[in-house]
Amino acid sequence: MPKFKTSLKPGVERFPCGQCGAILKYAPGTEHQVCEYCGFENHIEPSAAPIQEYDLQQALRQLSQPQAETVKAQIHCDECGAGFQFDSHIHAGECPFCGTPIVTTTAQAKPIQPKSLLPFAIGEAEAKQQFQRWIAKLWFAPNAVKKYARSDTKLTGVYLPYWTFDSDTETDYVGERGDVYYVTVPVQVVRNNRTVTVMRRVPKIRWTPVSGRVRRFFDDVLVGASKSLPRKILDALQPWDLYNLMPYDEKYLSGFRSEYYQVELDEGFDAAKQIMDSVIYRDIARNIGGDHQRIHQARTRHDKTTYKHCLLPVWSAAFRYRDKSYRFVINGRTGKVQGERPYSGWKIGFAVLAALLTAAGIYYYLETSGALQKLQQSDYYVAPYHQQW
Repeated sequence: MPKFKTSLKPGVERFPCGQCGAILKYAPGTEHQVCEYCGFENHIEPSAAPIQEYDLQQALRQLSQPQAETVKAQIHCDECGAGFQFDSHIHAGECPFCGTPIVTTTAQAKPIQPKSLLPFAIGEAEAKQQFQRWIAKLWFAPNAVKKYARSDTKLTGVYLPYWTFDSDTETDYVGERGDVYYVTVPVQVVRNNRTVTVMRRVPKIRWTPVSGRVRRFFDDVLVGASKSLPRKILDALQPWDLYNLMPYDEKYLSGFRSEYYQVELDEGFDAAKQIMDSVIYRDIARNIGGDHQRIHQARTRHDKTTYKHCLLPVWSAAFRYRDKSYRFVINGRTGKVQGERPYSGWKIGFAVLAALLTAAGIYYYLETSGALQKLQQSDYYVAPYHQQW
């Protein structure tokens, strides 16, 4: 269980170059900090410390106790002497006056600090190439958007906060099992322009009451703890190689932005339970068996539930199109792209028109070749009206 801190004293980490004194930045995909001026490299010594899981219930009890009020402290830049504050959800970024990378400790603003992270594995240039490929594959994207993708737009590297949860679950359920059987009934069809009655087999469902219990252990259920991006986009960036998590080290943050968590621990677990419930319901359906399933009631117990707080890397940017902002992000490990996108009205209209012309051409061909008449005379053709039984 991590010790919760309420220190008001700001901690600012600086990583000066051993040759010229400039601030070093982490180089994605390496174990080095690099000076962009003289090329000096500082090796980041990897930690052999294990990635720990922390007891959720113990943390929630401690968080429910009154916490000392924290005050956002002023940050001092040693390079230019400026004093400033990051936005309330940011603890790593650049000095707004001289661009010097700044990393502050998280203890001054949040009771739970990140204990692990995944460093950036791809740089800005590769991330931009992935974005350009993604845009190129989008159907109906406006030409202005594709032009933006080819422009020299700067991406922002950000470490986003996440929660992970492990939980041993046991669920009792009540429901029904549906088994399909067939009956033969009269059905009206059209043959030779006449309506006739034929006998056909029609499926029915026999429902049987059932109850039972399913068990499942969940490992590293991931929940985004940032509100800067929609949850739909954050979830779509998965999968992440969480088995490569390494102990938290500020050296990997230098030159990048990093956020505090904005989704509290209990909110994160509520979201994780929704993810777990969807898997549990599939387990129940398999356990019920049959051709169809109805689940009337399911009660899940969570045991030995643990959590981690980690930081995961993304490249992010936004563009405006017709007075609306669209955001996109790129997984800083895999290059997977997700985001919001506009649609081109004239491209969609052209596609609809082309589809209508194609359908009309097919119908004309069938009618002139006699194939339509043969189809209407077959047992598979259903008359274009509904017969009420």
